[in-house]
Amino acid sequence: MDVRDVVQALIARRQTVATAESLTAGLVCAALTDIPGSSAAVRGGLVVYATDLKAKLAGVDPALLARTGAVHPDVATQLAEGARARCEADWGLGLTGVAGPDPQDGVPPGTVFIGLAGPGVATVRELALDGGREAVRAASVAAALDLLGEHLG
Repeated sequence: MDVRDVVQALIARRQTVATAESLTAGLVCAALTDIPGSSAAVRGGLVVYATDLKAKLAGVDPALLARTGAVHPDVATQLAEGARARCEADWGLGLTGVAGPDPQDGVPPGTVFIGLAGPGVATVRELALDGGREAVRAASVAAALDLLGEHLG
């Protein structure tokens, strides 16, 4: 399902989405809002590039961040839940990972976790991506939209 189909599915279902993005820094929300009519489905997005903002703005447990670091599946899940709750959306997408070129907290570039929270859904997908920063970020956006699209059917 491409981004246009995701937006149309949300509109058809009368549902909304919000994002909390780290490594993609708002690219998922930007992709969604590039579609005409997306204002009926997109509530907003949080760019939480800095680790402390993951807790302050998106509600990620500070103890979790201290214990695991920012790039962890539970962080992605909490980002998704935080986006959903704080933006009052039906669906939340949370993305965290390492775009590179250097590792972060011992996590290699290309490691990405995408969380999705929605009606009866709380899941996370792990990616191991190849390529430079741009390629990792673009593939992360596509994977996040695919994950949401799969659950919208």
